Amino acid sequence: MNINELKAWEIAEGLRNKDFSCEEITKKYIDRIKEVDKDINAYITVTEQAALENAKKVDEKFNNREEVSDIAGVPISIKDNISVKNIKMTCASKMLENYISPYDAALVEKIKANDGIILGKVNLDEFAMGQSTKTSYFGITKNPLDLTRVSGGSSGGSAASVSSGEACISIGTDTGGSVRQPSGFCGVVGVKPTYGSISRYGVASMANTFDQPGVVAKDVRDAITMLNVLEGKDNRDATSVGNPGLKYDFDYSKDLEENLKGIKFAIPSAFLDMDLDKDVKSEFGKAIKILKSNGAIVEAYDIDSLKYVIETYNILVNGEISSNMARFDSIRFGHRTKKDFDSIEDMYKKSRGEGFGNEVKRRIMIGTHILSLDFADEYYNKALEVRGLIKKNMDDLFKSYDFMICPTTPCLPLKIENEMSLTEIYQSDLFTIPANMIGSPSISLPMPIGENGLSVGIEFTGKRFKDRDLLKTALGFERSLQR
Repeated sequence: MNINELKAWEIAEGLRNKDFSCEEITKKYIDRIKEVDKDINAYITVTEQAALENAKKVDEKFNNREEVSDIAGVPISIKDNISVKNIKMTCASKMLENYISPYDAALVEKIKANDGIILGKVNLDEFAMGQSTKTSYFGITKNPLDLTRVSGGSSGGSAASVSSGEACISIGTDTGGSVRQPSGFCGVVGVKPTYGSISRYGVASMANTFDQPGVVAKDVRDAITMLNVLEGKDNRDATSVGNPGLKYDFDYSKDLEENLKGIKFAIPSAFLDMDLDKDVKSEFGKAIKILKSNGAIVEAYDIDSLKYVIETYNILVNGEISSNMARFDSIRFGHRTKKDFDSIEDMYKKSRGEGFGNEVKRRIMIGTHILSLDFADEYYNKALEVRGLIKKNMDDLFKSYDFMICPTTPCLPLKIENEMSLTEIYQSDLFTIPANMIGSPSISLPMPIGENGLSVGIEFTGKRFKDRDLLKTALGFERSLQR
């Protein structure tokens, strides 16, 4: 039995049956990190001592027959833009290279209260701005399926840690696909719940109206278990509304393929016209055949406003980024220049110039330009109107269909040495962005590993607060792939 390959629910069963101890599980994962992370670079900080101490406490609870949660003893990694008390929170940036969080994020409080074992903080694109972890101050995270390829981003460390067996579950954040895209690249499950389902308190904001914590897991059941723990309204986060629809006890012994009968999927016509990678196109075709063979209905649907989703997203997100990054002034916290400066303004310029990478600077400048008095009406306010149009059109889609379906990404993970233009980079998020634009739940499900050693992600997107239906359908599709 390879402990690092066990699902979270299998670990939970093994702990209850005393097949192994939590300390044994944790040591196996720590050993795995030491063995492979020098090549993968998923972790920025490993909290070995704290993890082992907490594992011993969990073992005591099992030995005392105390009631424990379904994630008790499960090894978990946390994206390094989420606060964990007394642990570095770098956001993969020189700006916060030595910042130590004085408090736990709301979701970390829940993980600790439910006895999850936090192994450490994992890599990301700097301040979550990127699609490959290439913008990380701490170097790129490589794809465990092929070390010559990117793991995706911005939650590349989260997806890679689960795919490589360095964590059983990982918590990431998703602004425009940052949980689902790397999950698709690394052959694991990635879920972004309905906006507001999980508190963002203690999460470094990139774009407040788009960001949502999400889960990377080995299968859908693990993702459901984790979401059940993290869901809930939090008065410290004004955007948190909770989502009782995530609280659901599925009967995993049933014939889950039955969940697909009569379900209606829509493929946006605009997506069908795209030039997809041949392997992605082939696997997407297989996914559609599987759905139809299990009684699902898959049809094309015209939704013209999706043609503008990339431009709209980047205008709005960069505007929000510009505002959020203003807090890093090197006065209260963050990198401060050691060069001489003549004024506080000069100190700001030098500190921010040294502390931020090129992608962050680029987005700050674009966002500041967009929000300037001369351009706000022309760009930002018009983009808000288009976002409303996209939401209306998507709501119309969901009146006739249960889910939207598409590949998670239009291409396979790129070779690390390959350079894409900024336009190509931003276009690669076309399939994942709509869910964030309207706040819908969305999940990336991995197709079986192909002859090339890679997996293609298939994305389902559902109605807001219908996460339960989405996850139930995802279980059916996942089970059908295993037959």
